[in-house]
Amino acid sequence: MTGEQASDQREKLAQIAFELVRRRGVEVTTEMLAAEAGMSRHRLEDIFADEADIFDAVAELWFRPLTAMMEDVLATELPANRKLYEFFARRFVHVRDVYRQDPAFYRLLCDLGSRHFERVRSYIDLADHYLCELIAQAQDEGYFEGLEIDRALTLINQMVACYTVPDILPMIEHRLTEDKLAAIVDTMFVGLSAREGGAMGLKGLRAA
Repeated sequence: MTGEQASDQREKLAQIAFELVRRRGVEVTTEMLAAEAGMSRHRLEDIFADEADIFDAVAELWFRPLTAMMEDVLATELPANRKLYEFFARRFVHVRDVYRQDPAFYRLLCDLGSRHFERVRSYIDLADHYLCELIAQAQDEGYFEGLEIDRALTLINQMVACYTVPDILPMIEHRLTEDKLAAIVDTMFVGLSAREGGAMGLKGLRAA
């Protein structure tokens, strides 16, 4: 079998595993995938070394369109504020659609991601890397004055967490809209900087 053929077979098996997760509502085992694909476990293990390898293939399929959306945004010639909005909005709309189509499947994906967080961390790190590129562009355009990139990254991630943290979506999906996200991004570009605005000016809390 050529390298291309092996890659094609791995892709087909990953798609089968992904659909098994959707249909059965459980993490896919080697035995389950071998039976569904009509091959021996020994033959399957030539392609997927173990169940962790199967999980990685399923995770890659889930994150693939999200990664493509981020890369498409970075490749545009949009100004920084429009890019930052699209960076979050495109992924939010995609994930929201998955949730609306099959809430149980979506919750299972969230659970699997939480249980195997170290195995999906690289995708989160990649999103942060791309976001740092957008922050650098924004600073070149005169925004986020005085902020270190890592500081801006942390602040922005916290400000849009309800649009990016998967477990939050089922709790407040009806309150999350694209126009609210746009307002958050606009507010960042109006006022996010290293300047002290006085919110921490008091030595302690006091009654009004």
